[in-house]
Amino acid sequence: MADRRDWLEEGLRVLGEEGAPALTVDRLAARLGLTKGSFYHHFKGMTGYKTDLLAHYEAEHTGRYIADAEREGGAAPRDRLLRLRDLVLQDKAGSDRLEIAMRAWALQDPEVRALQQRVDELRVGYLRELVGGAGGGDADATPLARLLYLLLVGAQQLVPPLPAEELREVYGLALRLAPQEEGPGT
Repeated sequence: MADRRDWLEEGLRVLGEEGAPALTVDRLAARLGLTKGSFYHHFKGMTGYKTDLLAHYEAEHTGRYIADAEREGGAAPRDRLLRLRDLVLQDKAGSDRLEIAMRAWALQDPEVRALQQRVDELRVGYLRELVGGAGGGDADATPLARLLYLLLVGAQQLVPPLPAEELREVYGLALRLAPQEEGPGT
């Protein structure tokens, strides 16, 4: 028996593979090998499902990365920034299509657009916090945070998307060019 999370994860897979028009109860049920009744046991129709799916996307594809970077990245902001980079690049192949599909859906649907705007702001805000704490300075923190985020979004839009290792090289260059926190004796 599939639980609520199974339905949401399958929805993200469908969205990434086939786009928002493919998000139907029939398609989801068929892919999970379940009845539509199981869907309605967990959700109040497609409207409720969409709202829950968007919240799940935000939690899994933004909140989880931030929480993991905070927990696993160490005390120094630059270490958390590098851990965040590693987490994002580790999942890059599976998330590129989903991110593209979500942005395409946001062009058509105000609820999705509001979610995408909130996610973008949260992601850039977290990057700004890390960059500023790593010595980016107030004047550079926001533009550098945007640059790092735009590198990811732009890499996803290339056909084919830029592979993780090539994006790692670009991030390495961007971080080498970024202002560093001055240590003792510098």
